[in-house]
Amino acid sequence: MIRLQALTSVALGAASAIALSSAPAAAQTTAGANDSAYATFTPSDTPNSDGIDYSIWDEAMSNLVISMGPSLRETAGRPVPGLGTRRQYGHISRYRLEGSRIMFSFLDSDVISSFTEYRQDLENTASIIDIQALNRNEQLAYWINLHNVAMIEQIANNWPVRQPRDIEINGVPLDEARFITVEGIALSPRDIRERIVFANWRDPRVIYGFWRGEIGGPSIQREAFNADNVSRLLDRGARDFVNSLRGTQKSGDTLQVSELFEEAAPFFFSDFESDLRAHLSRFANADTAALLSGTTQIDASVKEYDIADLAGGVREPTYSNVTSADGTSQSFRIPQSMQRLLQQREQKFQRIIREGRTGTVTFSNITLPGDPEDNEVE
Repeated sequence: MIRLQALTSVALGAASAIALSSAPAAAQTTAGANDSAYATFTPSDTPNSDGIDYSIWDEAMSNLVISMGPSLRETAGRPVPGLGTRRQYGHISRYRLEGSRIMFSFLDSDVISSFTEYRQDLENTASIIDIQALNRNEQLAYWINLHNVAMIEQIANNWPVRQPRDIEINGVPLDEARFITVEGIALSPRDIRERIVFANWRDPRVIYGFWRGEIGGPSIQREAFNADNVSRLLDRGARDFVNSLRGTQKSGDTLQVSELFEEAAPFFFSDFESDLRAHLSRFANADTAALLSGTTQIDASVKEYDIADLAGGVREPTYSNVTSADGTSQSFRIPQSMQRLLQQREQKFQRIIREGRTGTVTFSNITLPGDPEDNEVE
């Protein structure tokens, strides 16, 4: 699968120009797919030393993903409609300056079809090596990458679309559709998350590896997951999400959190409020810690289903020329709403620099209570 290495020059050009206590919830079941079938994906107690190379996907992500930077915990105001129209193109979400974006609007048919080929390559990998016998970090990287490749593939196939959850495959919602096949077993994105990873990894950090295609979910990373970086990337995703408006907010005496935490509660937060507070505290910065200490109850009500792309899931009829910092005109145009979003992003980055908010510290190789001694998330 080579075509992913030849991402469109338009996409690459755009990237460079942007310097401006309950039991687990039962998933949907269908004929031939039951709980016993997923038991085959239980990690082996005697892992081998095999590994998988994701260099192609790593290159693709570095060219297709745009980071919006860390949250400033400020709502982005509603943008002004374009000149001569009342219609609002592009993103209007109050969270539009958080998380990361995929440049779906720049993808041509060859790149889009290469996503399908790469997803199939990952599926076929399970016919070549024993996925369950890999060490746990290798397995976790495989399942996260397969899930995210499949999500990007289907959203790209259906773009333009405002909300990924509106996508259906043969009449079944994208998250529930079993279009992924590993070892002869049909899987949906939700199956991978809940029946395989959530069921076999006790560390709630895994929540942040899975990209849902929505602004309101965890960010997609600009590099592929692998056995060596999985812990670092999950920590990064956790800090980004926990300390963002789309992850945690305060309303009076109530800590409002993403509804994704409630979705994952049967697996990681059996005593929801107590367990979740302990988890959030682990990644909270000073501002988020103040929210935790200043509230006494939790409400999982924060959500944003809009697509995590640059164009807002629509084709805008009005365009602007992109210019570099020195005023030199570039060889392509972008929608006006996208130009506005990127300008807001640049203004945000300049503010971060002025206020000295840059810099992160990453801890790895930490043993978690209750985890196996070897081959767990590091």
